[in-house]
Amino acid sequence: MAESNARYYASKDPFGEDGDFITAPEISQMFGELIGLWLADMWIRAGREEPVHYIELGPGRGTLARDAMASAKRYGLTPRVHFVETSTQLKDIQLGTMPGAIWHDDLSTVPYNGPILLVANEFLDALPVRQMVKTPDGWRERMVGFQDGRFLPVAGHMPMDPAVPEARRNAPDGTIIETCPGAAAIMYEVAGRLVEQGGAALFIDYGSDVVRDGSTLQAVRSHRKVDPFAMPGEVDLTAHVDFASLAPVVESRGCRWLGTVPQGRWLRALGIEARAEALAQFAPQHAAAIRSATDRLIGEGQMGLLFKVFGMASPRWPDGAGF
Repeated sequence: MAESNARYYASKDPFGEDGDFITAPEISQMFGELIGLWLADMWIRAGREEPVHYIELGPGRGTLARDAMASAKRYGLTPRVHFVETSTQLKDIQLGTMPGAIWHDDLSTVPYNGPILLVANEFLDALPVRQMVKTPDGWRERMVGFQDGRFLPVAGHMPMDPAVPEARRNAPDGTIIETCPGAAAIMYEVAGRLVEQGGAALFIDYGSDVVRDGSTLQAVRSHRKVDPFAMPGEVDLTAHVDFASLAPVVESRGCRWLGTVPQGRWLRALGIEARAEALAQFAPQHAAAIRSATDRLIGEGQMGLLFKVFGMASPRWPDGAGF
């Protein structure tokens, strides 16, 4: 999954109607605007500390950052913008959208002075997952085999029972447990930075806020789901984020977990419906498109329920709106 996605993102711009998938910032400017207002509200109530840094993990085309920073600026928040990005092709696009940004390969080179305001939208889902499968011989790691000219999942040979939580070891044969070590590592690092520097973070992605079994590995090409083993490096491989396992990681560092709420509920709490109505009145020729985009972002049958907003904050910072 890691090798496939590294090749995939390095070779193309996958976003938008002409790409393989579309993300919330590309659906409507309101998404980024409300995130910018949330960050500004947190920063103002925390005391307007300077210098302050906006960090985005996997910033796509830079659309979210552009919209967020434009709305935050109206309330005096003008942070330095830092993008954590490894795709050369996407960096070129981001340079046109946010020419003042500073690029990093990882968080280690982001400044350690001043609070951080971190956003990651549809970032965690692309990190590689590990899967354990219960077999008649015990737990085994689910691996990738090659048979009859194609890749397919197979059970490994090494016993992996100690890697499975004791409470789940007696599951029926065929049960799959999926974990994402990379997501846990990033949460651990971000939580530590928030405790040390102050600040807040939002992780927005599709996933579950309760523990579940089963494989969620999927692939998307031209807005359609395809076999994740069929075209490695040519399709976007993702898995649902296990938010339930990430909250304890955050709290283990003394950082505050603000909560995990459905995207639709969070955006409603921040006033997306009022903002949509104001935009529709300002540009009545686009009213239908604005209302359609709003429904796509908050509708329970669209992105509103499956997508979650996971909030974090320094122990010294206030509660966040919408949680």
